[in-house]
Amino acid sequence: MKFYDRKEEIEKLREIRNLSHKAAQFTVLTGRRRIGKTSLVMKAYEDETILYFFVTRSTESVLCEEFGREITEKLQIPLLGKPERFADIFDFLMELSKTRPITLMIDEFQDFNRVNSAIFSQIQKSWDLKKGESKMNLIVCGSVYSMMTKLFRDKKEPLYGRQTEFLKIEPFTPAVLKEILADYNPEYSKEDLLALYTYTGGVAKYVELLIDTEAITAEKMLGRIIAKNSYFIYEGKNMLIEEFGRDYGRYFDILKLIATGHNTRGDIEGILHAEVSGYMTRLENDYGLIAKNKPMFQKSANKNIVYAVSDLFLQFWFRYIYKYNYIIEANGYKKLADIVQRDYETYSGKTLEKYFKAVMRESEQFTRIDSWWDRKGENEIDIIAADDLEKVVTFYEVKRQRKELDMKVLKDKVQRFKEVTGEYDNYHVTLTGLCMEDM
Repeated sequence: MKFYDRKEEIEKLREIRNLSHKAAQFTVLTGRRRIGKTSLVMKAYEDETILYFFVTRSTESVLCEEFGREITEKLQIPLLGKPERFADIFDFLMELSKTRPITLMIDEFQDFNRVNSAIFSQIQKSWDLKKGESKMNLIVCGSVYSMMTKLFRDKKEPLYGRQTEFLKIEPFTPAVLKEILADYNPEYSKEDLLALYTYTGGVAKYVELLIDTEAITAEKMLGRIIAKNSYFIYEGKNMLIEEFGRDYGRYFDILKLIATGHNTRGDIEGILHAEVSGYMTRLENDYGLIAKNKPMFQKSANKNIVYAVSDLFLQFWFRYIYKYNYIIEANGYKKLADIVQRDYETYSGKTLEKYFKAVMRESEQFTRIDSWWDRKGENEIDIIAADDLEKVVTFYEVKRQRKELDMKVLKDKVQRFKEVTGEYDNYHVTLTGLCMEDM
């Protein structure tokens, strides 16, 4: 699959490079695994020589040998001696960057913690001493988001506040997914588009895996994902066990329950027979894997709260692959695919709401995009999109098929919303139905 999108990010990275020719720049690039951080940097700087250091879990001396070869090959400069400390290599490059611009990318930066945790302090020392005269464009990337955030935003850490930019790479937008499908399957259906969004959530690696294996229809996508030796079968575990450490079982249980519809803390604690507030706080604030949702304009921060898995791929993985792992162990891939197919219309209907919200955010036409439901769960409005500057608001009902839309029911829900919240009485109000035809 060719490279898509990231125009704003590329422009930003090139702007940073230009700034580094006058003053050293330290950019932290984060984002979930498989989002395309490395490919982005390589694309942005394809017109220059980049030093690329990948931090494996080797010894420091082995890493230094690899990094030394990279410097010699790319910069055509021999290193004096055989450095066995990363501090010496970094100090050498900082000194060299006083005389020539250097772009250095360090991938899986957080894994220095496993190699030698003192490296972070050593980088801080060299950076503070030499950045004033340096033309260094330093980019550090990390897949373990919680660790990268801690390294640069925890006041107790040596690299706290050293970054000049902190960029987070997001999944592809619906518009980009449409562009990709149009290139590889010009006759794609709305069902194909919804399936690509539902299964991948716009994560670049997952989209690429499907496109490169010609899984360009909804049926082929499911067949590729639920298959023996499929990359996707083990992906959730591969992604998250390192993040969670030895407590991963408890985190996985919570994510599975949320993904399968048990979306309140009380419900989760009742099923697990355990207090989980600490785990859920970390899942929300440290890992960014769940979102706490409440009805639009609800004043209480603790009432009527429901949780959702933030990542669409992980939502699917915990809902089907992790939950039905026993079927996979029995080699029942076709049976599992049948279960997904059985649930698909209902499951993808909820994803469709997220799709339209993403489209609205991408349009930049609204000041507020949210949902609403009452305490009894009897009335729910799928999407409310308002422009507070123009004093206009639209209430949306979302269904897969247009024939399922009922504007009279939506009108009654809007009336109930106004009675409960007292909002939007002086706004121009529109009621609209959205379905797959509108994708």
